[in-house]
Amino acid sequence: MPPLPCAELHLHIEGTLEPELIFTLADRNGITLPYADTADLAARYAFTDLQSFLDLYYSNMDVLRTEEDFTDMTRAYLRRAAQAGVRHAEIMMDPQAHLVRGIPLVTCVGGVAAALSTSEADFGVSTSLIAAFLRDRPAAEALTVLRDLIAMEAPIVGIGLDSAEVGYPPSLFAEVYDLARAEGLRCIAHAGEEGPPEYVWEALDVLRVDRLDHGIRCLEDEALVERLIADRVPLTVCPLSNVRLRAVPAIADHPLPEMLARGLNVSVHSDDPAYFGGYLDDNVAALVDAFGLSIDDRARLAANSVRSAFLGGDRRTELLAEVESWRRARHSSPAG
Repeated sequence: MPPLPCAELHLHIEGTLEPELIFTLADRNGITLPYADTADLAARYAFTDLQSFLDLYYSNMDVLRTEEDFTDMTRAYLRRAAQAGVRHAEIMMDPQAHLVRGIPLVTCVGGVAAALSTSEADFGVSTSLIAAFLRDRPAAEALTVLRDLIAMEAPIVGIGLDSAEVGYPPSLFAEVYDLARAEGLRCIAHAGEEGPPEYVWEALDVLRVDRLDHGIRCLEDEALVERLIADRVPLTVCPLSNVRLRAVPAIADHPLPEMLARGLNVSVHSDDPAYFGGYLDDNVAALVDAFGLSIDDRARLAANSVRSAFLGGDRRTELLAEVESWRRARHSSPAG
């Protein structure tokens, strides 16, 4: 039985760097890593919170030096994503994290874009690129980087906001999002992962986002839940990530089933799969094991992902038909 077809909408390309590739790129670029081997590196993935993850995440990025490095990283993700059933991926990258290391925009953007330009032919995955800004760096810096991306006509469809959430409310980046919308770019932002429901309100009302990343803490505010339901705001939820970063104690405690039951527009994604224990299919499998999600539940999550994507009508129709075909085939299969 083929995997559930879906769209991956919450994926940080730097978070797909597997230990093996980190060592390969380090060797290529003459970098000495502070790990004995891949097992030593993997053993450091026991995070206590978001910041403990970010410290390792940014450290490992140092192996990305050339356009070829960024292309190889992106192609490795696309290969694995296709195996997981991903048919469309909207990939975030963090240009500031590379600029501060002295890597030019043309190198990091060009390397990722080169892989995305042939993604459908090579892997059967349509793609687009989103520039995500680091909320724990100055908003003025993000604005400068966005202007540079616009000036170089970078092949991005939108912007996002990620990194350490608490203490950095979305409203700090209002000017950045105003410029993005003026340029016709789509807008997303992380909110309500570790940050409070108030951050979700700000993302909606100040940044005027098209889609919210995470949003799991919305359930703490009934008025917010009603707003999200009424407006069908997409929430890109990453269960394994939430558990690994201690935002949720265990998969069995994850709020996704309640969110789905309440009628929120939720879908499942992998966030930083190399660090959090699984790709999109692994996240779905963990939810099925914990909650016994039905075939219809899984198809609904996949359809939500497709409807929430920044896609043209024909491609969206095509992918929704694939989801429905999967649903019918699973219902007719003896294994279910």
